[in-house]
Amino acid sequence: MAQLLWRPSGEQIAEANITRFRERIGENSGASIPDYAALYRWSIDHAPDFWQGVWEFCGVIAERRGDEVVRDFNKMPGARWFPDARLNFAANLLRYDDDREALVSWNENGRQRALTYSELNRETARLAAALKGVGVQRGDRVAGFMPNLPETVITMLAATSLGAVWSSCSPDFGLQGVLDRFGQIKPKVIVTAAAYQYNGKTFDCLERGAEIARRIPSIEKVIVVPYIASEPDISSVRNATLYADFLAGGGDETPDFVSLPFDHPVYIMYSSGTTGMPKCIVHGAGGTLLQHLKELILHNDLRRDDRVFYFTTCGWMMWNWLVSSLATGATVVLFDGSPFHPGPGRLWDMAEQEKLTVFGTSAKYLAAIEQAGVEPNTSHDLSSLKAILSTGSPLVEEGFDYVYTKIKPNVRLSSISGGTDLISCFALGNPVGPVFRGQIQTRGLGMKVEVFDGSGRSLPPGEKGELVCTQPFPSMPVDFWNDPGDAKYRAAYFETFPNVWHHGDYCEVTPEDGMIIWGRSDAVLNPGGVRIGTAEIYRPVETIPDVIEAVAVGQNWNDDVRIILFVKLREGVELDDELAQTIRGKIRAEASPRHVPAKVIQIADIPRTLNGKIAELAVRNVIENRPVRNRQALANPEALDLYKDLAELQT
Repeated sequence: MAQLLWRPSGEQIAEANITRFRERIGENSGASIPDYAALYRWSIDHAPDFWQGVWEFCGVIAERRGDEVVRDFNKMPGARWFPDARLNFAANLLRYDDDREALVSWNENGRQRALTYSELNRETARLAAALKGVGVQRGDRVAGFMPNLPETVITMLAATSLGAVWSSCSPDFGLQGVLDRFGQIKPKVIVTAAAYQYNGKTFDCLERGAEIARRIPSIEKVIVVPYIASEPDISSVRNATLYADFLAGGGDETPDFVSLPFDHPVYIMYSSGTTGMPKCIVHGAGGTLLQHLKELILHNDLRRDDRVFYFTTCGWMMWNWLVSSLATGATVVLFDGSPFHPGPGRLWDMAEQEKLTVFGTSAKYLAAIEQAGVEPNTSHDLSSLKAILSTGSPLVEEGFDYVYTKIKPNVRLSSISGGTDLISCFALGNPVGPVFRGQIQTRGLGMKVEVFDGSGRSLPPGEKGELVCTQPFPSMPVDFWNDPGDAKYRAAYFETFPNVWHHGDYCEVTPEDGMIIWGRSDAVLNPGGVRIGTAEIYRPVETIPDVIEAVAVGQNWNDDVRIILFVKLREGVELDDELAQTIRGKIRAEASPRHVPAKVIQIADIPRTLNGKIAELAVRNVIENRPVRNRQALANPEALDLYKDLAELQT
């Protein structure tokens, strides 16, 4: 029986955006929709009406919507949403033009800058005019090699107001990682910071910026934001100009929004690139907007008086998701730097001072501050906080316990799950539903998410299998960049089950109608033919105080697969027989005997992607003496060398 941790009050349910939406849908459709479960079913059974309802309820701004909601709904891929609509993405994010705070910027040194909605509109207009002046037009690419700053948001808004396509990498990407991405899409303009700060140290961006400009001939202008370095020397950067000088070249005081089709490209995102060259995933303006509005307004209950934060870099889709909060009129709080500098409570200092109502982060961060002994419920005033969101990897049951005992007992904890591929979520929060320990609250409205076995049979609640979506949704990629005939696109999602989106997560729908993600299905372990999600092992292991984190992989052995568990331990702790037995015993007791690893090996570091996810496949390839195709896609590629030719793996 799942443990109930939180339930909304009757007043919270009555006042929620989703309650008003449900009531309006019931009135307009004549259907009986008494609760969330009924609304979810209706959103699947009447998908075109549902998405039209989202458009109307969330107030999408458009030159026209058109009468047709979806064309070729039976095709996946191939369905086209709102084929006659004309709109502009940036116009929807800049619908407010007043003196309320739109953006607040923090870094390791505290609050840096704040812009009102009026100021954001004016600066966006000037930058858009300057971009137009250097020839940026519909379909051109504008790229950001930027920290998480207001200038990053402003450049994105200015570019997309003109119909240009935005793409970004955070400045912790190595040179080759940036070239592998931007080199494919050939941007006309790039914006870069002069430097960035992390953990109290300053890192130069201009050397890489100069090399990027030299190696990608399509770049005609480099805009340099003098962040950290107030008077940077840009003489070595081809076609460079300082942000303020470039901005001065624009004269318009109001943005001139170009009206475009619903599926006109707005963002180019990237796959992790750990198995080869990153795939360039093209997302349409209308689908991204509609999906984000649904998730922010209905699933997260966002409104004008909210102050919303997500700990993210500009290279992760959660940045795009966060910035869409501007469309609700809320205040968006940005943070750049290490969340542990000058101390592990830095983000909670910000949460208190800014009176955050929504605090978004990763499961990894929550585990790290728990291990650091951070107890925000006693050290900070979090009375304004209504919701905590977590994604990036599965949040373990003990992570739920930590939030409710050490952060805030009366808060909605929404673990969410989706991906860059859909620039949104399959599983989300529910402001009118309960929170159960270890569970994502619900599947997203309008998303027909099911769990399949290997033969394509839909599994009942409680059984584990492949996460699939069996019905089209608006934020499916428009296409992949440079992908004739959509060959890579179809191979990425539709080869496993015809006409069904195969997401690559190993999961289950719970009896409470929530979800649990057990890890990536391509990293699923298969000892003795039994499928085991890696998260099932991480959950018990990472509750052991001496274990910082772990990576579990399968090693081919004696015509079978055996589980190898690598553990990174606290400084000064050595893996001995007693600790190894504690680890095995914890896994046996809380998972099953089949989950117990054949080998437990201490390791100094664990490789992660640039977005912070454990690179299980890369580790597996190393121990099996297979090549790792793109080490540049890792934040710490040198960690892979630790796994080579280990004597423990030979017996």
